[in-house]
Amino acid sequence: MAIETLQEKYLTELAHIHDSEHRFVAAQQEMLAQATDPTLKAGLEKHITQTQQQIKNIHQVYELLGVAPDRQECGICSGLIANAQSGLESGNAALRDCFIGGAATMVEHYEIGVYRGLINGAQLMGQEQVAQLLQQNLQQEEQTAQALESSEPMLLQTAKQQEAAAV
Repeated sequence: MAIETLQEKYLTELAHIHDSEHRFVAAQQEMLAQATDPTLKAGLEKHITQTQQQIKNIHQVYELLGVAPDRQECGICSGLIANAQSGLESGNAALRDCFIGGAATMVEHYEIGVYRGLINGAQLMGQEQVAQLLQQNLQQEEQTAQALESSEPMLLQTAKQQEAAAV
């Protein structure tokens, strides 16, 4: 189906992030089960809870827009999940933690971009309540991305030390 209006574009992007958030919760739970680093695990646990709230916020957005909630598969989301799953196969726990942290960071940056665009669209449509709900999601995504990025050097260092010890 061709997208012919800004409203259709907006609702398509909203449906993509709605589906992505659902799929990312499942992926985060899988990553959490395989993570070993305590800081990484704590961050994933926190973000799973936040993602569940973000889904509720998206449902409120649909309600405010007077539209039934919709989910449409997003190719970017599928690719990010496939990328994360490839790293879960590693038998090296420290390397697997690096994959998990890196994959989670990529997810956050995708979500940040989507939420920024949706907020701009909501503001353009005069939907300030919608923009506020999505702004809450954006702030959580930005905080999570920052936490993941700050933990990456430590995860990499741990993996490097384990690799050096194995040689």
